[in-house]
Amino acid sequence: MNLYLDSSALVKRYLVETGSSEVVRMMAEAKRKGTVAISRAEVIAALAKAVRMGALTQEEAESAREVFQREWRRLGRFRITDLVLEMACDLAWKLGLRGYDSVQLAAAALWQATDNEPVVMITFDGRLWEAAASIGLKPYPKTSP
Repeated sequence: MNLYLDSSALVKRYLVETGSSEVVRMMAEAKRKGTVAISRAEVIAALAKAVRMGALTQEEAESAREVFQREWRRLGRFRITDLVLEMACDLAWKLGLRGYDSVQLAAAALWQATDNEPVVMITFDGRLWEAAASIGLKPYPKTSP
């Protein structure tokens, strides 16, 4: 299985939240795993927010950040190209998505279009889940969050 992780899913690998065990399991089962380059900043921002909200100590967040930085190199990373941005603009307009969500969706859709294999898009964002299903990706979890 090709597994595309948006930042809402990827962060669950580094923060213990509802859905974390599913993300870890699916990452282990996936033949290939990928995300778009902007996820790097989004995951780091989520770890910093967890410290501000008191969900993690500074030390826990720094440890999670180190693990993330090491594992980042092993993820397939989709560059934000003009083609990705063009498709993201169209998806944002047609589906009413936020900017970064449309970039996430465009990257996953282009992966599926060029790889000739289905892509499971794991997201814990309800609107993005619905959008993924509407364009022929296989969203996970099985029902909209």
